[in-house]
Amino acid sequence: MKIIKKVKWNRKVRVLIVGAGEAGRIITNEIKRHPSLGYIPAGFVDDDPAKLRKKINGLPVLGGISDISSIASRQGVNEVLIAIPSAAGSVIRNIVGHCEKANLPFKIVPGVFEILSGDSDAMPIREVRMEDLLKRPSVSLDLNEIKDFLKSKSILITGAGGSIGSELARQILQFSPKKLIIMGHGENSIYKLQMELAKEKSVKIIIGDIRDRAKCENVIRTEKPGIIFHAAAHKHVPLMEANPDEAVKNNVLGTLNMAIAADRFGVREFVLISSDKAVNPTSVMGATKRIAEMIIQGLSFRSKTKFVAGRFGNVLASRGSVIPLFMKQIEEGGPVTVTHPEMVRFFMTIPEAAQLVIQAGAFAKGGEIFILDMGEPVKIVELAKDLIKLSGLKPGKDIKIAYTGIRPGEKLYEEILSDIEGLKATQNRRIFITKPEKADFNRLLKNIGALIKVADCGDGRKVIETIKKLVPEYSKAAGKAPR
Repeated sequence: MKIIKKVKWNRKVRVLIVGAGEAGRIITNEIKRHPSLGYIPAGFVDDDPAKLRKKINGLPVLGGISDISSIASRQGVNEVLIAIPSAAGSVIRNIVGHCEKANLPFKIVPGVFEILSGDSDAMPIREVRMEDLLKRPSVSLDLNEIKDFLKSKSILITGAGGSIGSELARQILQFSPKKLIIMGHGENSIYKLQMELAKEKSVKIIIGDIRDRAKCENVIRTEKPGIIFHAAAHKHVPLMEANPDEAVKNNVLGTLNMAIAADRFGVREFVLISSDKAVNPTSVMGATKRIAEMIIQGLSFRSKTKFVAGRFGNVLASRGSVIPLFMKQIEEGGPVTVTHPEMVRFFMTIPEAAQLVIQAGAFAKGGEIFILDMGEPVKIVELAKDLIKLSGLKPGKDIKIAYTGIRPGEKLYEEILSDIEGLKATQNRRIFITKPEKADFNRLLKNIGALIKVADCGDGRKVIETIKKLVPEYSKAAGKAPR
């Protein structure tokens, strides 16, 4: 994260502040307290008609967002500061659009979580990022319930070296767990997280493979976690299409090993991190995640352990996200590669995904799949164009966009709910649950055993045929629109 440090500028920058609320007041106070920053505030713009022509901290509210260009011209504005941390992505996109038309550079004041976790000696202003353009109104969390859920508990995270697993670790540590067991197979990513959390005395590091049943049992028996967040999984759709046996071993066998060990040794709660690709899956990855959901739902009806899942869409800036790929392609001068002009996806940020998983655990009664209200899906090509613009370049002129065609296993559209599932509201207006599905767990185990046996033989064709028997809705018709 780039943050404007308290350094001397060689020139004076006349700024227009978007948002005459609390964040706007804080920023103007900071600017006045630190003249060495070189910022000279010209005034505010705000779409609240009650604020028009009023003065905030001695500065006038000069007009609305649509007036940015004309106000900037009259006032000699050099830059725009966006001071509406709680604004939806559509509002930020609108503001950015007016700034681009006026040829004005722009920066943003981040949200409270980012400010608190950042550099306390820095003014909280940074470049606008993709998540600012895509975000929905933030999920309102029940912090008291989460605190009661996590405080003084022993908690195990699998796949802790990944994007979601590592963010779960960071957020859980804020609630003072008794012990946080971090487990992962890739030693480099786990080592990196270990160095980051080196000062945390409650953290224990374990290198282990969830496909190793004895290891899973030994970890749970000896560490005695009360809560497990199961984030370990293979997630890359094209790679799993080419290696379906590995998808089964990791996503199905690994989940089965951890879940059965959790049941056997009396873990109080088990939270599976799932995916919207598990709904009417067209990919091996999605189908294996659906089987993982079936495992925890089947166990929930016969176990004292509460088994639940959290299902969400694509996570911005995660290892499997298109964002790092697009940024690399932009840095190299293009082209930016998009599979199809009509491809859309639901997106959420890494912290938001971790918060959903934690809140799901706090809400759990057993057998549910928790789903975040993902808002409107985003066209991938529009996301690519926004990234090019945020890099100070023009799509189609400075950076070309090339269409490569839908890859094996991909859909044009993602879904978060199947035809047989029904949504129920929770006490959080942004989080919903599906009704628990009761299944014959013994029969499921028998079918999974046959699938794992086929996967051990490495026959990809037979693996896919066997998956279809377990997940009848699994289809290879990539690109179909949701019903």
